[in-house]
Amino acid sequence: MADTRLIQAIDFILNHSDEATIEVLAEAVIKRRRNLTMFQAIGNIPDPEKMAKEISSSLGGGTEKIMGGMKQSIQEMIVRICREHAPELNEKQINELCQAWLPSPNSAGKKGAKTQDLPPDVLLSMIEQFISFSNGTMTETVDKGLREELGAWPQRYWDTFPAVIRQFITDYLKDKITHNEFKSKIVLALGL
Repeated sequence: MADTRLIQAIDFILNHSDEATIEVLAEAVIKRRRNLTMFQAIGNIPDPEKMAKEISSSLGGGTEKIMGGMKQSIQEMIVRICREHAPELNEKQINELCQAWLPSPNSAGKKGAKTQDLPPDVLLSMIEQFISFSNGTMTETVDKGLREELGAWPQRYWDTFPAVIRQFITDYLKDKITHNEFKSKIVLALGL
């Protein structure tokens, strides 16, 4: 029986490759041939592909355990940084920051989870637009343009913001925190 990977590779080369792809493939073949020759000449050193497969299979289910430990370490680091640089944050706000910065795999459908797809600078721009609108300093032209493009943009923005960002915005708009406190909290929350 023929190796299906070989058949797929040959099909790709013969039927789907352009000039640039063929050059890349040729270089890869030369490198692979050189590695095989080098490892055979040295003797008992295993093939890199074989080594990678052996390491991968030996880890087996251990990768989930390793990733869980890494996530726990990162979460502890986030808490420590928040406590050092933003001591005014309460436990709930710190936990919300942890959720925003280090989401769990099952949080993908939750409200606010869409922000993971947005770069921090885009999110910051959205926050600035929302504040400008809420304070009444946004021009009608900008508001009209956003409404034409996004519909009910203030609600869409609000629903996109993580809970901790919404809390900071609420506190700022209710004059519970100053403009400088608001800016520093937002910068910290966005990781900028």
